[in-house]
Amino acid sequence: MTNYSLENSVIRELGSYLAERIESFGQITSMQKFSDGQSNPTYKMTTTHRDYVLRSKPPGKLLKSAHAVDREFRVICALKDTAVPTPEAFCLCEGENPLGVDFFVMEFVDGNIHWNPSLPNHLPLQRRVIFGKIAEVVAALHSVNVQEVGLSDFGRPGNYFERQVTRWETQYLESIEEPDQGMASLISWLKDNKLSDDGISGLVHGDLRIDNLIFSKDDKKILAILDWELSTLGHPLADLAYICMQWRMPSDGQFLPGLGGLSRPALGIPTEEEFLHAYCSARGIPGIPRWNYYIAFSYFRLISILQGVVYRAALGNASNPQGIDHIKQSIPILIRDAVALI
Repeated sequence: MTNYSLENSVIRELGSYLAERIESFGQITSMQKFSDGQSNPTYKMTTTHRDYVLRSKPPGKLLKSAHAVDREFRVICALKDTAVPTPEAFCLCEGENPLGVDFFVMEFVDGNIHWNPSLPNHLPLQRRVIFGKIAEVVAALHSVNVQEVGLSDFGRPGNYFERQVTRWETQYLESIEEPDQGMASLISWLKDNKLSDDGISGLVHGDLRIDNLIFSKDDKKILAILDWELSTLGHPLADLAYICMQWRMPSDGQFLPGLGGLSRPALGIPTEEEFLHAYCSARGIPGIPRWNYYIAFSYFRLISILQGVVYRAALGNASNPQGIDHIKQSIPILIRDAVALI
């Protein structure tokens, strides 16, 4: 974490503002920005009573539909009494406020965050337990009854992949001067080989990665899923494929290292097929046909997201400017690997 430089007067005003909205809030004693992450700026906010997390929109010009802190707040609140672990959410602050941007405040969950899916500091049995818990919590998320939790209007019904390809193609083209030819081929392939609408829809996270999960100190339980900015109603298998990309991404990647090239059995990490079987068993569903399409789609979507991050950096409003070079270097590698799938 890094110190968040705010004028003392702004901090005092923010403290008074939140004290009117959060019971027993206390006074702000420090604010530290989490240095990781490239989207919504996120801060650990310590008060005289407890620790909180403040998550805000970035300042400046933003891409359409990006940085939806209101949607994050809504879905976290909706999942409060479900089997999906989320932090407690306290308040959403929109419009005029001391920070000048929309933000929300939630609980600070103290636990372990693992940045490398190979879990280099763990034993084989510990790794297997961790990946088993991931499969369980992803299955729990995709089993949520959106009507019961008040999220039936959280996204548009039907034709999820067709709509998503259109959305992310538009964002990709808006964030780059000259489209990559490999990316253009990937987009054409996704359109020409589109999946028929099977009518399946549910709550999807949109950015499921091991580093968006907080584990207990003994790594035997997942305490919270973080970063719900891209959540919507969609096809659960798109969410599943997104997290399964880590089995294919290079283990030496500077940005989002994966499990590619590693001996999973020796490490105690399940194969991609074993992880899929655990997920399907937890949800009571059969095998997954045309799995390659889901993976190719997930690569396309991730590339589009990252290109948007690079675009924001060029505009001067990236949350973590220091990581932009690694992202730039990763995009052609991701395009190469995605094109190899089609």
